[in-house]
Amino acid sequence: MRSTAGSTAPTGTAPDPSERVRRFSTAERMVHRATGLLMLVCLVSAACLYLGPLALLVGRRHLMVTVHQWSGISLPLPFLLGLLSPSFRADLRRLNRFAVYDRQWLRAVRRRRKSPEARPAGKFNAGQKLYAGWIAGAVLVMMFTGLLMWFMGLLPFISRTSAIFVHDILAWAITIVVLGHMRKAFEDPEARLGMRTGYVSRSWAQRYYSRWLGEEDRPGVE
Repeated sequence: MRSTAGSTAPTGTAPDPSERVRRFSTAERMVHRATGLLMLVCLVSAACLYLGPLALLVGRRHLMVTVHQWSGISLPLPFLLGLLSPSFRADLRRLNRFAVYDRQWLRAVRRRRKSPEARPAGKFNAGQKLYAGWIAGAVLVMMFTGLLMWFMGLLPFISRTSAIFVHDILAWAITIVVLGHMRKAFEDPEARLGMRTGYVSRSWAQRYYSRWLGEEDRPGVE
């Protein structure tokens, strides 16, 4: 297979050790995998409950309800365990920091400018930062509304109908956003390689995340 833009290594292979840079620690990759698996289980079990043809095909509704409830309530656990990792905490600070060049990235997206020079980024680009913040907030709302449906007397002044409405609408929104996230990942084999092995080629990082690579090359910069 041909290599991705900015990389001299074949797609799907690890970059040469002398030309690679560490992007994610083992802890960060495990958090991502565990969260992704729980999210997938949660969405699939939800589909088995709410989509008629699929519900008839799978059956075992009580089991699906149990799987959906516990996979949903477990979603924050990988994140909480990840807080024990310094590298994970450092990346959270990066995700929570919106720089001047992030606004430039968003302007380039609005103007449909796709060149890496028009879309400068640190370790995470502005789109990834917005996705991380949105999905974190959405998961909290889903947990809250799910608990209201699970324990109907938890907050009597909020009706179960209202909780179901918000839960269902947000579930569809999460499904669409997660599918978009997966599509972007499949379009960039080197990004998947970084999440799988922890390393990416220096040429790829220089092309798409030059601000981050500059930080990595300066000792003492987080």
